[in-house]
Amino acid sequence: MPKKGFLALFYVFFMTFGLFAEGMKMESPDISGKLYLSQVYDRYGCHGKNISPELHWYGEPKGTRSFAVTMFDPDAPTGYGWWHWIVCNIPADIHGLPRGAGLNRAKALPKGAVQCKNDYGETGYGGPCPPKGDRPHRYIVTVYALDVAHLPVRPDMSPSSVYSMIEKHTIAKASLTARYGR
Repeated sequence: MPKKGFLALFYVFFMTFGLFAEGMKMESPDISGKLYLSQVYDRYGCHGKNISPELHWYGEPKGTRSFAVTMFDPDAPTGYGWWHWIVCNIPADIHGLPRGAGLNRAKALPKGAVQCKNDYGETGYGGPCPPKGDRPHRYIVTVYALDVAHLPVRPDMSPSSVYSMIEKHTIAKASLTARYGR
C-alpha cells in the first residue's frame, strides 16, 4: 500500500473510532448489569415504580455545547426497538441527572432541558416492561456530547425524529447496558 494511502486510511480510522474512544464515560449507582424493580414501568402488567436511574458522566471532548440522554431497548418486538427516555438540551456544565429526573412531573431536570415523548406515547421516562416470557431485554442508556447548545425539539416530537437530530450533532458518547426480563 502506498504511504499516502496508508496515512489516509489511518486518518479515517482515527477520526471515525478515535473520536469516540477518547474517554467519555458514564456511571450509575442504579445500573449494574441489571435494572431494578424501582426502574420498571408501572403499567401494562408491569409493577415497578417507573423511576429513572441516577446518572453521572465525564470526559467529554472540547467543543461539547450540550448533552442528551436516551434509554433504548433494541430487543423490543417492534422491528425497530423501543425508546424509553429521551432528554435533550442538558447544559454543557451539567454532568449528571438525579434519580427520578425522568418523571414528567419532576422538577429535577436542569434549566433548559427538554424531555421528549417515549414509545409509550408519554413525555419523560417510561421504564422497562418487556413481554412476559421474552428473554431479558437489553436497555442501553447513553449520554451524547453534542456540538450545539440547543436542539430544536419539542416534548411532543416522535422519538425517532429527536434521535435523528441527536445523532447528527454527536461528537462523543458513552453508554451503560442493563438487562431486564419478566
